[in-house]
Amino acid sequence: MTPSRRIRAALRSAEPPSVTRWLAAPLVVALAACLAGHGSAPPPLPADDGPVRAEPARVENEAPPKELPGGGRTIFPEHRLVGFCGTPGAPELGELQGNLKVKAKALETRAAAYADERKILLVFELIAVVVQGWPGPDGKYRRRVDDSVVDGYLRAARQSRALLLLNIQPGQSDFLTEVKTFEKYLHEPDVGVALDPEWAMKPKQRPGQFYGQTTGAALNDVAAYLSGIVEQDDLPEKVLVFHEVIREVVKDESIVAPAPGVVIVKSVDGLGPVHAKIATYGNLMEVKAAGVHPGFKLFFDEDTRNGSRLMTAKEVLALSPKPEYVMYE
Repeated sequence: MTPSRRIRAALRSAEPPSVTRWLAAPLVVALAACLAGHGSAPPPLPADDGPVRAEPARVENEAPPKELPGGGRTIFPEHRLVGFCGTPGAPELGELQGNLKVKAKALETRAAAYADERKILLVFELIAVVVQGWPGPDGKYRRRVDDSVVDGYLRAARQSRALLLLNIQPGQSDFLTEVKTFEKYLHEPDVGVALDPEWAMKPKQRPGQFYGQTTGAALNDVAAYLSGIVEQDDLPEKVLVFHEVIREVVKDESIVAPAPGVVIVKSVDGLGPVHAKIATYGNLMEVKAAGVHPGFKLFFDEDTRNGSRLMTAKEVLALSPKPEYVMYE
């Protein structure tokens, strides 16, 4: 019997005591008359204080609230996120491919360098919608990974007590359409979303020839959609990341705002030597909207070309504002 049926049954069975007393009154009077012949007075009737309210039935085996990996239900300021990005069969798109157990160990080692007053929460950022240089069967210039791939990455993330973010490179599709294709995973407490606006192409634009573009309104639409899922399922906070390489890829960024149960992270994608990355970060953080959290991306390949080097964790944490999500690709 479900909890609601238990409650209804309990309420039906709770007959007001005044009705019971009314039915029993003739029996009490008859008993008194009988006892009068034996010199015994009947006990006085109890005062009628009105109907007694039925106690609500207890709901047994109620499930505890769902939590984030490692416990808790809020992302910030308790945690700093550190993650790897990638997709199967494309090492040029990031470290997170191949032997995921090995890559998870490498991520744990990287993340340890960011340990401070915050707890580290690992992130697996799977590129689940991959932009393509050709239109494909539906002309959208993008490819979605199979559910079996998402299943495998989610298992690996859970083994490492990490969040899984589904990265979307929409091509000539749109963010909300692509996000909704993975809805069944978004009902999980440890799955969020990352958006790549530079790969959101306008009609007739081919990826790789132009920078893509999105709007603050489109980002807010995705946040509102995720917020609805969080509320419906009573989930812990979800992460929504948008990556930004130049200001022009997000139009009307000032209107971007977090939705209930959704934290938004702006991750700066600047490439190149250390001084250039720091300058790009400063430039893009000047237009970060209120309530949006700062993030920073490092590239194992592009950042180390031409004699340059990868920034250290100490250098990353010295940035202002201090990144709350650090991602390696």
